[in-house]
Amino acid sequence: MLNLNGIRKTFLPDTPNEVLALQGVSLHIKEGSFTAVIGTNGSGKSTLLNAVAGTFAPDMGSIHLDKQDVTRWPEYRRAQLMGRVFQNPFAGTAPGMTIAENIVISMRRGKSRGLGTAVTQSARDEIGDKVRTLKMGLEDRLNNPIGTLSGGQRQALTLLMATWLRPKLLLLDEHTAALDPKSAAKIAELTKDIIEREKLTALMVTHSMQQAVDLPDRIIMMHRGNIVEDFQDEQKTRIRIPDLMAAFDRVAKRELFDESVALLLARQYG
Repeated sequence: MLNLNGIRKTFLPDTPNEVLALQGVSLHIKEGSFTAVIGTNGSGKSTLLNAVAGTFAPDMGSIHLDKQDVTRWPEYRRAQLMGRVFQNPFAGTAPGMTIAENIVISMRRGKSRGLGTAVTQSARDEIGDKVRTLKMGLEDRLNNPIGTLSGGQRQALTLLMATWLRPKLLLLDEHTAALDPKSAAKIAELTKDIIEREKLTALMVTHSMQQAVDLPDRIIMMHRGNIVEDFQDEQKTRIRIPDLMAAFDRVAKRELFDESVALLLARQYG
């Protein structure tokens, strides 16, 4: 489904602020799987997601999605195959438009929109039925501007809109990080329900160890632009938060050891 081969990306190359964001990352994600990417700040997890989304072109390597080489496709073209939910619950929607109008736009993505009535009765009925599955009572507020909703309500609708046309790949960009704990838990639950019900392939970046344990069927850990751990299959079913914390600790100790060895060698042979 999604294949990344040797993806490299350096920001501000040949400057004092050079950042080796991705250092030859290769990753295969099979159809119907739900993968979480975790790591400390600067580990490369968000850069990885943006590389897949087409926010920038990689310096080296290739990206294939659904058997198509999308490496050089611009972001707007990849959006035909992908749905994305951002961290900010106010991104990806038009706040002055109603719930129904926002959803109609997502329903017509990639299609000719014409100049007809924005929301037909049949579309309103379909929207009401799907919005009802969120169990937030929003099916009775379809004429309300989406900008008047709470962050949690808006993020739930954004998730629904991103998955309306069953994208080949769903990208979740720390999509609960800006919410209060109760709303974040609700959106996490909805995320799992929608992905399982629609049998979607999903890639999620998260700082939440609890979500990494509870939601996906695979966990990728990144550090300094590399994949350093890959928990999947039976190993993933047994993973718990203390196991993830222990993995972070192993990476930190390994890095400290490598730096100590490099310093020792520099002193001996430098």
